[in-house]
Amino acid sequence: MTIPVLHAEENRWREDICRMGRSLFERGYVHATAGNISVRLDDGYLITPTDACLGFLDPARLSRLDLQGQQLSGDRASKTLSLHRRVYAAATPFDAQTRCVLHTHSAHCVALTLRAAPALVTPQGPELLPPITPYFVMKVGHVPLLDYARPGSVPMADAAAAAITRYGQAGTPIRAVMMARLGPNVWHESPAHAMATLEELEETARLWGLTSAPGMTPPTALTAVQIEDLRQSFGARW
Repeated sequence: MTIPVLHAEENRWREDICRMGRSLFERGYVHATAGNISVRLDDGYLITPTDACLGFLDPARLSRLDLQGQQLSGDRASKTLSLHRRVYAAATPFDAQTRCVLHTHSAHCVALTLRAAPALVTPQGPELLPPITPYFVMKVGHVPLLDYARPGSVPMADAAAAAITRYGQAGTPIRAVMMARLGPNVWHESPAHAMATLEELEETARLWGLTSAPGMTPPTALTAVQIEDLRQSFGARW
């Protein structure tokens, strides 16, 4: 008996979510029950359950929801579902293939938000990091730093959606926002691409932390000429 294409695709997304969760957990990008992962389907969403450990996910118990966010099956959905849905809605006009949203409490990223002042302030607002490496510019791009709001709250979702729209309309679509004291949300066309973006973001935050401690001279950012070269050569969005 032939498995319907839609079911086969959903099963693949379920396996991808669990594989990514396990990888992030085993390498220390997430801990305990922190973090969540979702995938946008043609007719709804898959998201990790509330208070689930990403290292021990069961594909069959992932939360399955319709396009209106009503749960259809699986364990109770993460409390950040509304944030994920707002990210999809805001990001898709600028990146039509957006399929996965990933949230972690990555330590080096969070640590930077605990400092007295942001590492970078731009006309668009504060950002988590300056463009200090070519791969941060190419693979991550601008990361708006959002004020703290309660996890899963409407103000948090509103701020994320507003930042995505603001940067997209300015011609520099983004793939990540950083929520102060909480962690990054990244999104991309697949779980693997989202995970790679998160890894590059956390590694750049680690480098910044290592080289900009009190008493040290922070590293200089790439120049406008160098960034333009990355735009022309690799399509970087900065």
